[in-house]
Amino acid sequence: MRPLLTLLAAAALATGFAGAANAAPGRTDAGSPYTHIERASAHQPAPAYRRTTVRFSTNVDPGSVIVDTRSKHLYYVKDDGTAIRYGVGVGRDGFRWSGKMHVGRKAEWPSWTPPGRMIRREAKKGIQIPHHVKGGPNNPLGARALYLYRSGHDSLYRIHGTNQPRSIGKFMSSGCIRMMNQDVEDLYARVPKGTTVYVIGPGKREGRVYYRDLGSNRSIF
Repeated sequence: MRPLLTLLAAAALATGFAGAANAAPGRTDAGSPYTHIERASAHQPAPAYRRTTVRFSTNVDPGSVIVDTRSKHLYYVKDDGTAIRYGVGVGRDGFRWSGKMHVGRKAEWPSWTPPGRMIRREAKKGIQIPHHVKGGPNNPLGARALYLYRSGHDSLYRIHGTNQPRSIGKFMSSGCIRMMNQDVEDLYARVPKGTTVYVIGPGKREGRVYYRDLGSNRSIF
């Protein structure tokens, strides 16, 4: 029972504060973007958090990513006046932040190595977190991870998948940006290393970022 509780605790507390790790083998998912959600779980994201294309106005360059932690949406900005909007899960109280980042590294089916401070923090609550979890469907980082860097240094924040789809659209993480696995796979394929990521949140450290979501153009459904 104790090993099971340990894994459940790791899933519940996954933040993407992962150290460098080797990627596990990738996997190709065929059919509808949410096909293997339907196979694995009855849960799908609420309509407001399902991937869709929206008409979009912004002052940032095409190819950039905007994460609005207030609305719990991530936008991939295109060059035709539209953006792909994804629902995300973001930091809970005390773990919200803002900033201008760059994608410094990418990994498919990443392993998870929680930082020592997380392990110690949760140990004080009586929760034991494993020191390392291999990549795979039970890993808290899910199918893909984009490692966010600031000024050439790893910020320890990630945009990543999840093994907790019910956390999408909620304030639940310790600062990382969670996506449905199908959605992070889609974003991963579009975003190269070096992509600029603006995270809008407390402190307004993202800089002068303007955008308007002008509504759905078409849905993946």
